[in-house]
Amino acid sequence: MSSQYRIIAVCTGNICRSPMAELMLAEAFRAERLTGALVDSAGTTAYEAGHPIDPRAARKLTSRNISSDRHVAREWRAEWFVSRDLILALDVDHYGWLRQTAPDGESLAKIRMLRSFDPAVADKDPLEQGIEDPWYGGHTDFDTTWNLIRSSVPGIVEHVRAQLQRLDGQDHGDDQPSDQPKAQQRVRSIS
Repeated sequence: MSSQYRIIAVCTGNICRSPMAELMLAEAFRAERLTGALVDSAGTTAYEAGHPIDPRAARKLTSRNISSDRHVAREWRAEWFVSRDLILALDVDHYGWLRQTAPDGESLAKIRMLRSFDPAVADKDPLEQGIEDPWYGGHTDFDTTWNLIRSSVPGIVEHVRAQLQRLDGQDHGDDQPSDQPKAQQRVRSIS
């Protein structure tokens, strides 16, 4: 495979929502054998740079057999507007910040709300697609964050699959014959 499709998930401090999204997507891409899909995450601030993932987020991921022990929070870098193909904002403030900071129209076109891939809210305004910061809450808030991200994962997987096929002109991570209709293909769940 020659092409790669790079995604970055963005929240405030890069210790709760965006690393959860990163690791959940990485797991889904592995399950679907989308080896050309690369995902990472960052925060719009340096508040938590250098810190590990929030223990409550780690606990939620671990309960689903997703390891987070290597995560180290980092701050967004402007060059990622160029090097990433899809920039996923976790909440409206991240979406607004990314759009204000984007250097050009090409960068703006890469910015999407993560939940714009969730069929339940895909047709809604970005203001209605946010995931509130669970850091201020408890374990149930991290359960909610997991569920909201998980609802978007199949749509992101299908988007990435289509982009990789467009880039390479071939099938990625699919055992089904290439003449089988797309509607019959299924995304495996990470839950």
